[in-house]
Amino acid sequence: MVSYDEALKTILDNVAPVGSEQLPLGDAIGMVLAEPVTAPWDLPLWDNSAMDGYAVRAADCRGPSCKLRVTGYLPAGTAAEGIGVAAGCCVKIMTGAPLPQGADAVIPFEESEETSGEQVALHGTVTVGQHIRRQGEDIRAGATVLQPGTILRPAELSLLASCGMPMVTVQRRPVAAILSTGDELVEPGTPPGPAQLINSNGISLAAAVREAGSVPRMLGIARDNRPSLLTKLRGGLAADCLVTSAGVSAGDRDLVRVVLEELGVKFLFWKVAIKPGKPTAFGIFEGKPVFCLPGNPVASQITFEAFVRPALLKMQGHTALLRPTQRAVLREPLHGGSRMQVVRIVLEREGGQYYARSAGSQETGILRTSLKANAVAMIPPNRLCKAGDTIAVRLLYEPLAEV
Repeated sequence: MVSYDEALKTILDNVAPVGSEQLPLGDAIGMVLAEPVTAPWDLPLWDNSAMDGYAVRAADCRGPSCKLRVTGYLPAGTAAEGIGVAAGCCVKIMTGAPLPQGADAVIPFEESEETSGEQVALHGTVTVGQHIRRQGEDIRAGATVLQPGTILRPAELSLLASCGMPMVTVQRRPVAAILSTGDELVEPGTPPGPAQLINSNGISLAAAVREAGSVPRMLGIARDNRPSLLTKLRGGLAADCLVTSAGVSAGDRDLVRVVLEELGVKFLFWKVAIKPGKPTAFGIFEGKPVFCLPGNPVASQITFEAFVRPALLKMQGHTALLRPTQRAVLREPLHGGSRMQVVRIVLEREGGQYYARSAGSQETGILRTSLKANAVAMIPPNRLCKAGDTIAVRLLYEPLAEV
C-alpha cells in the first residue's frame, strides 16, 4: 500500500499531454496554448483617437477661451488620407479613427462646446499626446505575445483575434471513458428495485471530468462477470484515459483489476493509505492512464479529486495541477487515523481570517457532507489537530468573500 504522496507522484510521472489540435478561437476558452504566438503587426495598427472629440494641434490651444475652426470629420473606419489639421483648425474625430496629419492631441467633446456649425470653443488645458493611442504602443510587430502553456482566457483570445488569427493551436482535451460496475446498479430514471442502487457515480465522475476541462465518454454499467467487463473495459481502453468505479476491492466478485490485467493494463499500485479511498488502483495501458476508484460515491469523488483531476490537467498541458491551499484556524479538533484522513471542510472567512470546521459526518455514506464542503483537509496519520491550530486546507471552489 502506497502513501498519498507516492501515489500522486507515480501518476504524474506516467502521464503527459495527449497532443495538440487547431480550434476556432471561440472553442478554445480555458484550453492551453501549444505554440508561441508572434504579433504580425503593430498594435494599435496606427495612431488613433482614444476619445470622441476633436483632433487638434496642442500649440493652437492656448488660453481659457480658445476657438478653432472645424474643417473635417473622421468617424471610425474612415481612412485619414487627405485630411489634415491646419493652424487654428481642428477635425471632429470618433474613438478609434486614425489621427489626421498635423494633429498631436485630442480634445473630448465634454471639454469643448460648438459655437457654430464650423467653430468650437475648447475648455481646459491641452497637452501633446493626450487621448491618442500611438501605433505599436501596446505590441510591436514581431514580438512574441503568448508563450506555450498559456491558459486561454477571454483576454488572450481577444489578443489572438487582434493578431488576425481565426484559429489557434492548443493542447487537446483528453477523452476520459467512465465505467461503473456492479450487478446492483441501475441508471438514473429507473426506479430501483430490492437491493438495487442508482448509478450516481457515472454522473458525478462525468461532471468532474468536464469540470476538469476534459471530455467524458460514459460507458454505462458493467455487470460483475467477465464477459460484461471484457466488453466494456475493452471499449474504455480506446479512450485517452479510463476511469472505473467499484470492483477493485478484495471481494470474490471484484473482477475489474483482474480483467484489466488480462487486457494488458500494467498496474503500478493497488491500494492507497488514505481514508476514504483505500481501494484505489492505477495502471498504464499503451501509455494511457487507467484509474480504478472505489464504488462508494463519496470515496469515488474524493479519489477523483486527489488523483484523476491532476492527471487530466497535466494531459491538457497545464502546469498548475493542484487546487490552491489556504491557511485556516480550526474551530474544532480533527483526528487523523491509521491512514491519512481526507476531511471534508467548511471554510469561512471572518475579519480577514480564515476558519475551518468539519462539514459534518465524515462517514463515506453521507453525501450531504460533500454538499456543504468547500475545501478538504488532509490530516496525516495518527495526528490530532486541536481547535485553534492553523492548518492548510485545499480549496474546492473559489476563495471566500468577507463575511
